[in-house]
Amino acid sequence: MVRLVLFDIDGTLIRTGGAGMKAFAKVFALEFNASDGFERLKFAGRTDLSLLREFFSFHGIPATPENFQRFFDRYVFWLDHILRESEARVCPGVREFIDGLQALAPPPLLGLLTGNIRLGAEIKLRHLHLWEPFAIGAFADDHEERAQIAAIARQRGCALLGEGLRDDQVLVVGDTPMDIRCARAIGAKVLAVATGGSTLEELKAHQPDWLVTDLLELQPAAVVGGSH
Repeated sequence: MVRLVLFDIDGTLIRTGGAGMKAFAKVFALEFNASDGFERLKFAGRTDLSLLREFFSFHGIPATPENFQRFFDRYVFWLDHILRESEARVCPGVREFIDGLQALAPPPLLGLLTGNIRLGAEIKLRHLHLWEPFAIGAFADDHEERAQIAAIARQRGCALLGEGLRDDQVLVVGDTPMDIRCARAIGAKVLAVATGGSTLEELKAHQPDWLVTDLLELQPAAVVGGSH
């Protein structure tokens, strides 16, 4: 039975209408006077830190802790502002799937495994009233690489549960091949959803344990175990 379920955010739990990308672009332009080259960044499945480091390299901007801090201080301000004007929404079936997980006996621990910085993740999810279900999380603040973020999320889940977990007791829910790869890096099961930037065919090529168009297609007990 799965004891820990870790969710990606963008494209898996929510769609923000590109609010994160717009906030990135706004800060690059206003704070660093850098607007060209933005279209070369590929956001899906990436971490905020790796995106920022890549953009800094395009423009010869030193990737110093001070510049990272300067960027993210303004990023969270603009993210909050832009979200208020965006058509953000929860992905189909997410609320029902979470409610179903919480109704299981015993319910698994729910956590976040995301490339967002923690405050960015909180701003996005609070905007759609979806922050509260998650007891733990690992974020871009913790590490720049997704596989390491996944390992940290698993460690935090085990610590809160007070037990070590077998690989088959951890489930990652995500919408990109990168989510599948980072789940495999920690030996976890994978539920892939085609609600983000990847098609069913693209996700199928990476052999997730379950593959659905959206979370309306399956019952939590079918992947987690347990009973109502």
